[in-house]
Amino acid sequence: MGNVEVAWEDVISVIQMMRTHLIIIGIAFVCMIAALIVAKRWKKPMRGLIRWQSVFAFVLIVVLTINSAVTGTIYNTLNVILSDKGELKPEHVENSRRVVEEVTNEGIILTKNEDGFLPLAPQKINVFGWASTNPIYGGTGSGTVDTATAIGILQGLENAGFETNEELSELYEQYRADRPAISINDGQDWTLPEIPAAEYSGEVLDHAKDFSDVAVVVLSRTGGEGADLPYDMGPVMDGSTMEIGTKYMKGSYTNNSDNYDDFEAGQSYLELSRTEKELVDMVCDEFDNVVVIYNGANTMEMGWTEEYEQIKSVLLCAGAGSTGFNALGNILSGEINPSGKTADTWLKDIHKAPYFNNIGHFAYTNTEDVTAAAKAAWEKADGIVSFVNYVEGIYVGYRFYETAAQEGLFNYEDTVMYPFGYGLSYTTFQQSMGDLQVTDSAVSVDVTVTNTGNTAGKEIVELYYTPPYTNGGIEKSSVNLAAFDKTDLLEPGQSQTMTLTFDVEDMASYDTYETGHYVLEAGDYEISLRTDSHTLVDTRNYHVAETVVFDENGTHNGDVQVAERQFDFAEGDVTYLSRKNGFENYAAATAKPVDFELDGIVQGNGTYDPAVFNHADDVMPVTGAKNGMELYDLRGADYDDPRWESLLDQVTVDEMVELIAFGGHQNAAVGSVNKIRILDTDGPAGVNSSTLGAFGTGFCSEVVLAQTWNLDLAKEYAEAMGLEFADFHIVGWYAPSMNMHRSAFGGRDFEYYSEDSVLSAKMAVAEVEGAVESGMYPFIKHFALNEQEINRNALCCTWSTEQAIREIYLKPFEEAVKSNPDGKIAVMSSYNFIGTDWAGGCAALLKNVLREEWGFKGMVISDYFGNYGYMDADRAVRGGTDMMLGTAGNEAIMTDLSATSVIAMRQAVKNIFYTTVNSSAYENYVPGTIPNWLKIVYGADLAAAVLLAGLEILVIRGYLKKRKIDSAE
Repeated sequence: MGNVEVAWEDVISVIQMMRTHLIIIGIAFVCMIAALIVAKRWKKPMRGLIRWQSVFAFVLIVVLTINSAVTGTIYNTLNVILSDKGELKPEHVENSRRVVEEVTNEGIILTKNEDGFLPLAPQKINVFGWASTNPIYGGTGSGTVDTATAIGILQGLENAGFETNEELSELYEQYRADRPAISINDGQDWTLPEIPAAEYSGEVLDHAKDFSDVAVVVLSRTGGEGADLPYDMGPVMDGSTMEIGTKYMKGSYTNNSDNYDDFEAGQSYLELSRTEKELVDMVCDEFDNVVVIYNGANTMEMGWTEEYEQIKSVLLCAGAGSTGFNALGNILSGEINPSGKTADTWLKDIHKAPYFNNIGHFAYTNTEDVTAAAKAAWEKADGIVSFVNYVEGIYVGYRFYETAAQEGLFNYEDTVMYPFGYGLSYTTFQQSMGDLQVTDSAVSVDVTVTNTGNTAGKEIVELYYTPPYTNGGIEKSSVNLAAFDKTDLLEPGQSQTMTLTFDVEDMASYDTYETGHYVLEAGDYEISLRTDSHTLVDTRNYHVAETVVFDENGTHNGDVQVAERQFDFAEGDVTYLSRKNGFENYAAATAKPVDFELDGIVQGNGTYDPAVFNHADDVMPVTGAKNGMELYDLRGADYDDPRWESLLDQVTVDEMVELIAFGGHQNAAVGSVNKIRILDTDGPAGVNSSTLGAFGTGFCSEVVLAQTWNLDLAKEYAEAMGLEFADFHIVGWYAPSMNMHRSAFGGRDFEYYSEDSVLSAKMAVAEVEGAVESGMYPFIKHFALNEQEINRNALCCTWSTEQAIREIYLKPFEEAVKSNPDGKIAVMSSYNFIGTDWAGGCAALLKNVLREEWGFKGMVISDYFGNYGYMDADRAVRGGTDMMLGTAGNEAIMTDLSATSVIAMRQAVKNIFYTTVNSSAYENYVPGTIPNWLKIVYGADLAAAVLLAGLEILVIRGYLKKRKIDSAE
């Protein structure tokens, strides 16, 4: 969600909502002017009386009209803007900053450390690179971190006892003080402001060598909401991205030198720029001991770090939040032993990724035909109906690289820089694997970890499985993460035995084309202990005697209903990567799209007519009944408690419409059942709401959290954030985000966990648990297949196989929902289309899978409802979205009030009620509470009434007095 993109649209919407009120005030004003003119015909004192009465009448009409708007039309909008908010408690801020540092202590990754160069005793060090003075703290959009109180890289190093070369840092600050903008509205400035090597004077370099013989080079990359990183810098450099036609492709770059271009056409943003390359050359020419720090969430090409013998150590440090760069100093000094491991596969050449040709801007050429009935939607998308093909199927990240290398498609060492789950330590560990412990439903194995080095440290234990594969059968990766855990801090020589357990059903695959169910095929399953996805320690064998199909005879992983085909419509006419015959279709499947004609209709506001889907036999539900119940009566009640029907009978249709439409940053009040207003807001980096005017501590990015592989820390992270939300009296949290790192160029990769669905799922479950226990109801998002920012509002049709959808993209959501069966969480749907069906109105996703298969009982909110031309509220509610994330109504108002629609609205209202009444908002419920801002309005009304009455008395007395005088004369 973006909390700044549509501010002007909100203002316009409020004006439109008040149109009638403004017309009334305008008419009253004209009448007042007319009365003042007509009054000239009368003699004194009648002339004065008429004038005063006309002014009083106008003021009274204005006051009454404004009151009508404030307590009616714009009540919910004002309730958000003028909400009663608390203040951050200093002890909670201190706790948050501690947690951010602890998470980053374990989330920074050491990937190279020749001859044990690190750690360094605190000493003087040279820090090169403009990013050292302008590091990445998080992302942009809803993930922005306030840098005013954040600790930067240099300060973090200094806090650890290092002394940095101020001459260098002043040089960078003078070169450019601000970081180029990544803006949702105005396009992206991708400039990397790096001083050309030729502009470093000999004096500066001599001083640096005198200052220290150690050089640290800091490079960074950033992304953000609304913009994926450029996969080809050519169009950015020459400005042609401006010609594509959609604002999400705008981009610019300013070269650092007049003598050369920083990037050439065909280079990606995740390669070194020429200026950066020359900086590294210069530093390595001048210094024998170099440390490289990459500050970014997107997996950059790091192969160049192997080309310089002077580069002794490499550290990966993504957005570190408010205090995370203290952790960088802690690790450099040895105060903390690095224990983070990669959450993604890092490639030597990103151009060779199987997704590479199928990311970015692709638009159908027959859009005018297929969207003729959706002209408004098409125009708001700048005349584009876009698409993205998830051609790699289930072979996302390491699942592809491990499998394809095994099949002989390429040489692994030539392709992969850092495997998934890779990271070094200042000590060494030995892991030993016990025998499998098998029950009917689970597999367990004891792993003993021993610290065999000289430094205390933590180690991550990773358990994988290799399923049997039949050529041409169900697609399967040769390596799949099954379970993981992290040791305590182990002193040298100390051991810890950990039991890793996973369900046998976790090894089942979704069989798209035969049974349409999850299937656990007969055969041998290799259970392997690895230090990363590629490096094997030991194996055990698990045998499945007979194939198991998870159908009506037994559901899969706790499904309430049998998982069966739901997304045939999302596959489209696309060639998907297959392991068959050693990936023989690799070239065809991973090539650039060649078909740019859409067969079908992309639904927009102009193509959806609710009346077509109305049921003639539907009976209008009871509304507005006087049953004497209030929402609080059902706190703790079962979702199927029959009292819900009596409560819902009390809600009026108008209240349903208001509750559903005004869901932006709040959960609106409903008077008929005494439902209180509740505040919801962003974001993934903590409280971050310009709408509410509430800003909290900036937390480190979810990538850093995932790289800890520490579920206890993930829970503590959410708990700390929850304390700040509670300080602001905010209950709903638009997070955590659990989409996948399908591509290294994802603009919101900083906000998502990993390329792996299992690591993402377990992190999501832990974070959701912490949020719920702290009193929040988290909106897990963006549901689903929302892995691309480019064209996200350009009717972006996402095509994928059902197996990939279920095994990769839905898995984190599934686990989060199933771990919270009592409805204490919420879901945020997404902007994109699944096939040609908008995710926010996709019944297959939001009803059939989410509610019926998984048993979800909470509420679903749309992503920001920004007048995009396809986010139709009627369609959304019919399809399974309960509330629209809008603060000013926009087009979120339900327009169809048929029995069919009211039945759907009634169900949506129940879902909203069920989640909110069971939240912390009702722990200290006091009936009849009136918002403070409304009390002020009522007080102002009373004051105005007294003032007007007093003035009226004075005017009448004056009139009578003057008339008496005139009569006497």
